[in-house]
Amino acid sequence: MYKFISKSEDDTINFASDFAKDLKIGDIIILSGELGSGKTKFTQGVLRHFGLENEISSPTFTIVNEYNSKDVNIYHFDLYRLADIDEFYAIGGEEYLSNGICIFEWGEMLEDVLKKNYTKITFKKSSSENDFREIIIENF
Repeated sequence: MYKFISKSEDDTINFASDFAKDLKIGDIIILSGELGSGKTKFTQGVLRHFGLENEISSPTFTIVNEYNSKDVNIYHFDLYRLADIDEFYAIGGEEYLSNGICIFEWGEMLEDVLKKNYTKITFKKSSSENDFREIIIENF
């Protein structure tokens, strides 16, 4: 487990960009945390590493956004609106898992299915500093 304290949105973006240098096809990242805690900013940082930072949009209404760099495809999911894992399978979600880097906001429902070979990143807002976030990285 690794912890990082972000003091701003830029800190989160820069941290994620650095984190992304080791990502490869087949990597799965589950982002967990309350609304506004930094999940989409983290994804923006990952996309920055791959030269795609200007293309990010929240996938809230489309479930998944696909980003294609010259090196890898990145699939950014927002599973907030899905009721259960069956809905994930119904949209063909498992087909993405080995075809690129998958980033799942609100992806906790996948943890029991994946069991291992994923990274969970939890974002916690500071109770005393508005812009501070504790970012906890766990590899399974």
